[in-house]
Amino acid sequence: MSEQQTRPTQPQHVVVVGAGMAGAQTAVALREEGFAGSVTLIGAEPHQPYDRPPLSKAVLLGTAEDPAFDIDFEELRVTLCLGVRVTGLRADAREVDTDRGPVGYDALVLATGAEPVVLPGTHDVPGVHLLRTLDDATRLRPVLERSHDVVVVGAGWIGAEFTTAARAAGCAVTVVEAADHPLAGTLPAEVAAPMAAWYAESGAVLLTDARVDRVVPGAVHLADGREIPAGAVLVGIGARPATRWLEGSGIALGPDGSVTADATLRTSLPDVYAVGDCASFPSARFGERLLVHHWDNALQGPSTAAAAITTGRAPVYDPVPYFWSEQFDRFVQYAGHHTAADTPLWRGTPDDPAWTVCWLRDGVLTAVLAVGRPRDLTQGRKLVAAGARIDPARAADPSVPLRSAAL
Repeated sequence: MSEQQTRPTQPQHVVVVGAGMAGAQTAVALREEGFAGSVTLIGAEPHQPYDRPPLSKAVLLGTAEDPAFDIDFEELRVTLCLGVRVTGLRADAREVDTDRGPVGYDALVLATGAEPVVLPGTHDVPGVHLLRTLDDATRLRPVLERSHDVVVVGAGWIGAEFTTAARAAGCAVTVVEAADHPLAGTLPAEVAAPMAAWYAESGAVLLTDARVDRVVPGAVHLADGREIPAGAVLVGIGARPATRWLEGSGIALGPDGSVTADATLRTSLPDVYAVGDCASFPSARFGERLLVHHWDNALQGPSTAAAAITTGRAPVYDPVPYFWSEQFDRFVQYAGHHTAADTPLWRGTPDDPAWTVCWLRDGVLTAVLAVGRPRDLTQGRKLVAAGARIDPARAADPSVPLRSAAL
């Protein structure tokens, strides 16, 4: 049976599961698209929907304002169901099951985000923390205030940002990374390895090629026999789409656990859409399916889903992924997707206060990483979006504006 046959011409009730950036922005986008029916936003946390990037920075240090979104949900006529856990999806009945009973929908948007990967054997160990939610940051704040000796497991983006905050709070920090360089799951070694020096500059100790054997109260034991004192442990070893609750629903999930949405963010089930960290989408621009765990993707995707729900028509969703990180007194920005690139170009060197790496594929700019060079990022992002061919010699000259390297 076709989607048109199973759905009313105009949905009367849209349910959005997940009250982070992607979910909240979906509610906003529905009203901006002119949707006049009822909208229900379900969130597992009891807090007003809030922004996550400040959690690893100002919220952690107690210097931030309330991170709640400046959105008047009452004015938007959005029903908030907070502190409600969704446990299943029954597409035939057009209902989601929650710990407070079933909720029916005409159209459903999955915006459940991602959940942190837990270090095996640490679930019930006192003093072991994750950093994903407002409550996580609240629990960690007194740890920093007491200037504990802290061990960070994982030198990814969260590990780097938390280390920065912990050093600013006066904590002694040891970072344990299983790979031989930071950001091993994100950047090539030749780009990320020089960032190891940033940890030493901050006064943190970075141990690479170091695997955790076990964590006990007060210490982290490594596989090579070393024991590291730990008043607290922060685990930052990655995240996976928060989609376990969809098992058995019939919805198509990828090997990475993501909901496999199409180019307009429709899922394999009628009238069910997916946005943000929980969803992957096909990118014609980069020639592969992308799973993007970053704020900008959660901000942009909802307008596509809202247009599809409201009008039945939506633009193809194929953004240039973008993210940023503030760490060790540096502003790091990235735009694009470099995994299929064949030529990296440096603008400056890692010894410089600011530098950029560009990636080309068959002469076309596909990604830019800028450290302290925001103009490179702004210009590079536009060039990636345009599919611009680049003069490698000019692009490698940091004195030449990047836009001037376009052919």
